[in-house]
Amino acid sequence: MKLGYTALTLLPLVGLAIAQDSYIDPDNGIQFWGTTDPVHGVTYGYTLPPLNAGYDEFIGEIVAPIEAKWVGASPAGGMLNNLLLVAWPNDGNVVFSARIARVLEGPKITSLPWTKVNASHWKWVYRCQNCITWEGANGPVSLPIDGFGASAWAYSNVAVTTPSDPASAFGQHTDFGFYGLDWSSAHVSKSQYDAWAAGETGGEPEPTPTTPVPTDPPTPTPTVAPTPYDYIVVGAGPAGLVTADRLSEAGKKVLLVERGGPSLGSTGGTYQPAWLQGTNVQTMFQDNNPFWWCKDINVFAGCILGGGTAINGGLYWYPPDSDFAPANGWPESWKNHQTHTNKLKQRIPSTDRPSTDGKAVVERLLRPIGYRDAVINDYPNFKEKVFGYSAFSFIDGKRAGPISTYYKTAVARPNLFYSPNTVVQHVVRNGSKITGVQTDNPYIGPGGFVPLTEKGRVILSSGSFGSARLLFKSGIGPKDMLDIVKGHATAGPNLPEETDWIDLPVGENVSDNPSINLVFTHPEIDAYENWAQVWSSPRQDDAAQYVKDRSGVFAHSSPRLNFWRSIEGSDKKVRWMQGTARPGAASVETEFPYNKTAIFTITTYLSTGITSRGRIGIDAALTGRALKNPWFVDPVDKETLVKGINELLSSVRFVEGLKLITPDNTTTLQNYVDSYPTGNLNSNHWVGSNSILKVVDENTKVYKTDNLFVVDASIIPSMPMGNPQGTIMATAEQAVAKILALSGGP
Repeated sequence: MKLGYTALTLLPLVGLAIAQDSYIDPDNGIQFWGTTDPVHGVTYGYTLPPLNAGYDEFIGEIVAPIEAKWVGASPAGGMLNNLLLVAWPNDGNVVFSARIARVLEGPKITSLPWTKVNASHWKWVYRCQNCITWEGANGPVSLPIDGFGASAWAYSNVAVTTPSDPASAFGQHTDFGFYGLDWSSAHVSKSQYDAWAAGETGGEPEPTPTTPVPTDPPTPTPTVAPTPYDYIVVGAGPAGLVTADRLSEAGKKVLLVERGGPSLGSTGGTYQPAWLQGTNVQTMFQDNNPFWWCKDINVFAGCILGGGTAINGGLYWYPPDSDFAPANGWPESWKNHQTHTNKLKQRIPSTDRPSTDGKAVVERLLRPIGYRDAVINDYPNFKEKVFGYSAFSFIDGKRAGPISTYYKTAVARPNLFYSPNTVVQHVVRNGSKITGVQTDNPYIGPGGFVPLTEKGRVILSSGSFGSARLLFKSGIGPKDMLDIVKGHATAGPNLPEETDWIDLPVGENVSDNPSINLVFTHPEIDAYENWAQVWSSPRQDDAAQYVKDRSGVFAHSSPRLNFWRSIEGSDKKVRWMQGTARPGAASVETEFPYNKTAIFTITTYLSTGITSRGRIGIDAALTGRALKNPWFVDPVDKETLVKGINELLSSVRFVEGLKLITPDNTTTLQNYVDSYPTGNLNSNHWVGSNSILKVVDENTKVYKTDNLFVVDASIIPSMPMGNPQGTIMATAEQAVAKILALSGGP
């Protein structure tokens, strides 16, 4: 029996950076737990009173260079519905306030005596009372003070509007990030905390609780020559799993390297809440331990077997012909994709397990403006004013996708070796020829080096950010990115000589769907806000039903219905709008009363035909991040999406009881979209950083190399019609067929 994750909603976070150990502030002797951002040099720290002592507060600090015009700290992580503490220097003082997408009433913040500003830095040390629990848009939100969490920071080099006013408006941050924090270790004794909170210095810091961690094993001395492989596939996400399975099926000797660990229960995953004990179903959603996030990419990414397919919303669309059309950047040789897409469909058929909750309401919204009902994956080329149940790659009420299919057959073959928890540092090359990969795992090669056979090949399948970064660290990409690697203490010495650098537009031509959320209420909707407590206290009947026969609300993800239509922009170009409807809401912006139990969200996206492009790259810490955001760079993209949303909202009057609450009637749709936070436009469907015919050729081989290939979302040159999971795997099916047919290989 195949078991896997329940399909629960995702945490509203987009990245993670490594947390540092505790430190002691020399000005006051306070022991803080937190991190120092290596790019901007800002330190964020927290210390808490004892657990179960009745406190609702903590002491925190921000230490920033004077160039930081304002800095924000979000101890609970996401910027939506979460406490955000913002501060900035002004005339020798530090000005501060507590916010939650607005100035937040409730927290009492006191600057402690060590707050100061000098010529080079400013420091804010503060006591934040009424700050462990606060009222979010949809109910109370709390810090995970007895466990692990993900905190966030925001940084701007642009000053606030009115620096003397704590309630001043300010623009979108110029940078942001997340980091893991073990809140359970960040507590001190009552007497020590009370002294620090009263402004007293010194004291004896508490010893940091520690969990024994095994020391790194000694590097073994190989007694035999290292094992060479015909193919080394880097990354076990959707593309890597398809690629490794087809290569091993063809009899090639394959090494599949994945930086994360197991995911589904069938792969050894055992992480689960108490109500799932007795099953081997694993779930990682709505818990405070984000062990499955990539820690060095500043957007949401899964470093775990299955990659994004193990943690995303699960929407699975068969690609239409337009996804591989020359008009959308693909070579002519790719347009006849159906043979390869059919192979995908045979391995992973889609299911649109219907849920009546909400479909009737949205259907009544769409029919008056000409939409028709369909089983969407039965007609992948039919997307003009069509709606239908959301489709998933789940099997028997459990997340499955490529993990329960391609991975299952691949690892059963003796000619494939799977190495989890192994990080590939860079590709090792001699000029244009790749000789192997350098990893951090000494057990798969001497010093972590794994060689290729004489005609062997390396295939990067680490995603739009991961594969681009590996190319940078291997001396392939724009000079400004390679210069950053060159200056890095550990990665720099491993770069090829500068004369062997390969100048390609890695990281350019990046697309992502801009998305706008519309929040409604309707008396027929069950918002199911219990998603937020699903880890610790789900509805008992729902939990029992799922444990019994893998059915009910936990047997699918939150989307219920999807729809599409084409829209011609003022530039005469056709773009496509997608809509996804789901119960609940990430945030609500209204001052009017509303029924919190009856809210639902329609997220509108712009997809195929989008003309805006951005750029991704790395920073001084080699963290993958967006260097130029890809949303609404071309104003016609925004104009077109607003046009589609206006058409949708024109039908609200036809649905009795339907009420739009975000945006509400205090603003216009245009103003709502114009003021939409840039980061919230992110759909996390990044494609194009290693675009085909720009970075790789029509066989997916990296230009100016002999045997280096890329097969993942990064080679897709333009936005697919729908959520890209299906298109990524169909791309891999066609790519691996071309690679195997290419002369000169093993």
